[in-house]
Amino acid sequence: MKVLLASPRGFCAGVDRAIDIVERALDRFGEPIYVRHEIVHNRHVVDTLREKGAIFVDEPEDAPAGARLIYSAHGVSKRVRDASRERGLQPIDATCPLVTKVHNEVKRLVAEGFEIVMIGHSGHVEVEGTMGQAPDHMLLVETVDDVADLQVRDPARLGCVTQTTLSVDDTRDILRALEARFPQIALPKRDDICYATQNRQDAVKQLAQQAQLVLVVGAPASSNSNRLVEVAAKRGVASHLIQNVEDIDPGWLDGVDCVGVTAGASTPEFLVDQVVRYLVDRGGEDSQVTTLGDVEEHVTFKLPAELRAD
Repeated sequence: MKVLLASPRGFCAGVDRAIDIVERALDRFGEPIYVRHEIVHNRHVVDTLREKGAIFVDEPEDAPAGARLIYSAHGVSKRVRDASRERGLQPIDATCPLVTKVHNEVKRLVAEGFEIVMIGHSGHVEVEGTMGQAPDHMLLVETVDDVADLQVRDPARLGCVTQTTLSVDDTRDILRALEARFPQIALPKRDDICYATQNRQDAVKQLAQQAQLVLVVGAPASSNSNRLVEVAAKRGVASHLIQNVEDIDPGWLDGVDCVGVTAGASTPEFLVDQVVRYLVDRGGEDSQVTTLGDVEEHVTFKLPAELRAD
C-alpha cells in the first residue's frame, strides 16, 4: 500500500499559540484557569489541557467572579467581553490574530456606516464571535443560493467578511454571486480565509490526484477539517473524517492501493502517526509512505503581553 502524507497538515500558528497560552497561564498563575469553550476543536487537546488543570466553561457566568478566563482561538463576541467585565474576570485573549483581523474589519466597516454580509456557517463559534462584534449590522450567508434572498438596507453601503476556515472554492463562488447582485459591495481585498486553511486545501487537491481514498484526521466540530473532506469528495475521491485510528472502517480499504492522509489545523501529529502506522501494518512490507507537497509554513504569532517572558 502507498500512503501519501499531505504537507502541510495539522497544527497552524493560531492553534499553536492558543495551546501555548493555556499552558503558560497554568504555569504562571497556577490553577484554576478557566477557558471559554474548547480552546481549539480537538478532544485530545482539550482533554490534555483539562488534565493539566484547565477548566472549560460555556459562558463567563460559569467562571467564579475574579477568575482568569481565556478566550478560545475562535474569538468571542462583544457580549462575552462585556459579561467578563461585569463579573470582574481577568481575560486572556487566545483569539487567532487572523480572526481578530476580521473583527477589526467589521468594526471599521460599521464605523463607516456599512451593513456587513458575513460568509460562514451558522452556529460555528467563530461566526458567533464575528457576528457578535456588531449584531445589528450583520447578515449571514452560507451558500450561493442564500445571496438571492438577502434583504439589505442600502446596496451602496454594503461590506463583506468571511469565516477564516471555509472552502476556498465555495467562498469564491459566493463572493462572485454577491458582487453580481450588489455591484457596489465592498468585498475584502483578499478573502479572509487563513493561510493554513488555504494551504491544507491545496495539499488535499494534490492528494486527490493520486489517492483512491483520503482520510482527514480531525474533529467533527472542526470547520477546516470538514472542508478538507469536501475538497477531496468534490474531486471524486472517497474521503472520510476520522478523530483517530479507531474510526477507520477496514472496509474502506478494500481494493485500495493508495491512501492520502491529512489533518485539520487543530489535530496533533501523534494522531496522524497512529493512522499511518495502521495503514503500513495493513499494507505489509511493501508499504511506502511519501510526503506530498512542498509548502513550508513559517508563520508565528506573539503571545499576549501578560504571558511573554520577562
